[in-house]
Amino acid sequence: MPTISEKKAIVEEITGHLNSSNAVYVTNYSRMSVSDMGLLRGKFREGNVFFKVYKNTLVKRAMDTIGGYEKLYPSLEDQNGFAFVDEELAAPAKVLKDYIKEHKKPQFRAALIDGEFYGEEQLEALASMKSKDEIIGDILGLLMSPINNIIGGLQAQGGNLVGAVKTIAEKGESN
Repeated sequence: MPTISEKKAIVEEITGHLNSSNAVYVTNYSRMSVSDMGLLRGKFREGNVFFKVYKNTLVKRAMDTIGGYEKLYPSLEDQNGFAFVDEELAAPAKVLKDYIKEHKKPQFRAALIDGEFYGEEQLEALASMKSKDEIIGDILGLLMSPINNIIGGLQAQGGNLVGAVKTIAEKGESN
């Protein structure tokens, strides 16, 4: 049993993760073997997602000190693991979706992303969200498309113009 000072240190650790993250995912890992949990942790690591198992009471205490996490409180039952992310907000959902598809466990409970609550039934929608880099790429593609069309048009016109000038010049020389 952890001492009071150990519990305080864990609450401070959790508070640090909550403060530095834009999203927290709650996942119920009941009835998962140790090897399954190790495999799931590895998948989260591959996705650059910090995942750790904490006691629900300590997580709730950390959430209480920060505030704004009340919607997650009903999910803090049974055995939960917590995924924390800063930038790639959909990364945990993608890992969970793929893992659950293959292993039928764990159970996605809920997520709080930039203050918005997502329940159990919304894992598919979260997993289909584009990453920040994908969104930036789409925006750049949209911005570059008109420029590329203008440049292409100017180059085509320029080619025709050069051809026309060359033809006129050749006619002038033959006269």
